[in-house]
Amino acid sequence: MNSPGTTTVTTRYTTYDSPLGELLLVGEDSVTAAGGTALVSLTMPQQQGSTVEAHWRHDPGPFAEAVRQLRAYFAGELTRFELEFRTAGTAFQERVWRALEAIPYGTTTSYGRLADGVGVPRGDVRALAAAVGANPLLILRPCHRVIGTDGTMRGYAAGVDAKVALLTHEGALQPTLI
Repeated sequence: MNSPGTTTVTTRYTTYDSPLGELLLVGEDSVTAAGGTALVSLTMPQQQGSTVEAHWRHDPGPFAEAVRQLRAYFAGELTRFELEFRTAGTAFQERVWRALEAIPYGTTTSYGRLADGVGVPRGDVRALAAAVGANPLLILRPCHRVIGTDGTMRGYAAGVDAKVALLTHEGALQPTLI
């Protein structure tokens, strides 16, 4: 039973069969979001947290716009997502996650340059990397565009292969010839 003045938030989910595997989209009620649901999470296969909770409600309807935009992204027709997000990170994490949204499609940046952009001292790059790694909205907040200063592919919550595939899709990396 709810206390007076409290409301129950319904968590909804759906899946989308992307070129990288089945994506899990999770959202919560929002009066301002398209479909009435703000995205709180987008996870990929092999990623921790990519399982459905028992109390969530399967409801693909509110995610129609998100799925439309994901389809357009994977078709090469969309370079920037316009969706409402509702995440619950620390103030530092939220600042880093907003900075991820500013990294242009088809480009990469280093952890050091990202740190400079958000005013994080170089000695605190590990904290920045941890915040990037905690991003709950893969693809939508493009943490895959952050690479090592030396150009190496550093960790990615869904695996480095998925990171390479996304960067190749966006044209930031050349396809590997066999």
